[in-house]
Amino acid sequence: MRKPYLAALTLLLLLTGLSAQAQTWVIDQEQSRVIFHYSYAGDPYKGEFRNVDAVFEIDPLDPGSCNFSVTIPIVDIGLDSPEALDYLLDVELFDVDQFPTARFEAEECRLQSMDSFVSSGTLTIRDVTRPMSFPFSLSVERNGDQLGFRLNSNVTIKRLEYGVGQGYWASTAEIPNDIGIEVDVYAIRQ
Repeated sequence: MRKPYLAALTLLLLLTGLSAQAQTWVIDQEQSRVIFHYSYAGDPYKGEFRNVDAVFEIDPLDPGSCNFSVTIPIVDIGLDSPEALDYLLDVELFDVDQFPTARFEAEECRLQSMDSFVSSGTLTIRDVTRPMSFPFSLSVERNGDQLGFRLNSNVTIKRLEYGVGQGYWASTAEIPNDIGIEVDVYAIRQ
């Protein structure tokens, strides 16, 4: 499987002009979205993590040596309901006064197929750090003279494992433990 992958990747590198060395990429916030899905009393809702800052180091011929550093400013969450946003930012859920950001870091990726990978890293929310596997697909794109990549993923996290749910919100009667995260990131080469 590795030889067909390298052959296809080498062709892709030649077509895109991408160097066969580790490259540094940064998130383009205008063209990226990180959406979270949850339910409240059985009704589905979604919100957006805005102003996410991310730096990726990826060597296309050795994707196992990837390095991701993603910072999520919790205070910048976007929701349609100001009342729900107040609850999310309060001490019993995200407690943004003490923990204004969440962070994902990864130093290893595994190839799953031609364009899909899994990174192994850690996710930190409310100062609780836990191991996390992050599956994603990756495609190289050219926009005029600019070279970039699109990274897509869907993951589920258990909010209570990170302390997001104290007091009344520790119950899963109204808000389930599973929170879906939908990632659509466009990054540009530095």
